[in-house]
Amino acid sequence: MIFELILRTVITYLFILIIFRMMGKREIGELSVMDLVVFIMLAEIAIFLIEKPDSSIWRAIVPMGVLLSIQWVSAVLSLKSKKFRDWFDGKPSVLIKHGKIDEQEMRRQRYNFSDLLLQLREQEVQHLEDIDFAVLEPSGKLSVFKKKEDGSSDYAVVLIEDGQVQYAGLKQIDKTKDWLMNEMNKRGIESVEEISLCTINLNGEICMDYEDEMK
Repeated sequence: MIFELILRTVITYLFILIIFRMMGKREIGELSVMDLVVFIMLAEIAIFLIEKPDSSIWRAIVPMGVLLSIQWVSAVLSLKSKKFRDWFDGKPSVLIKHGKIDEQEMRRQRYNFSDLLLQLREQEVQHLEDIDFAVLEPSGKLSVFKKKEDGSSDYAVVLIEDGQVQYAGLKQIDKTKDWLMNEMNKRGIESVEEISLCTINLNGEICMDYEDEMK
């Protein structure tokens, strides 16, 4: 009886460890909704496996294997498809722009002022006028970019991601795809598919990372 309980505990630990390793090196605050669902289900399965010694161990192993497969497939799809990643994990939302709150975006994200003020205080920000941009990440974390005395900004807008033009980013800086293609042509780039990531800061400085340039 004791040996079987130990065996069930070890097997549960190993399966959960495998799934967590497949989820990648992310902090708890950066977990997606899918990751949290897997966490909850694994906890329930683990309790069942350990507390029900009379039941077959396969009644826990099979569901864990299914969760492992779902996690692996979703991770692969997230890497290959920007649309799937946006649908699955969500997209960041700009809540504050140049010291002004976007109340409509807050309502869309079901994000109240108490949550906003709490996260601003946690980052030692007291006045909206001190904020250049505040972005609500898919994880629920609020990223705050403070204004600098020299007028420069650390906030960067994504224009190309995974070889795809980000029209939301172009809209933020009031530019068009034709403008972006012209900037790429100046640098000898013919297709957006050659770029893994392209950003621009509010000072107009463009940074491009080429696809597989580390090979």
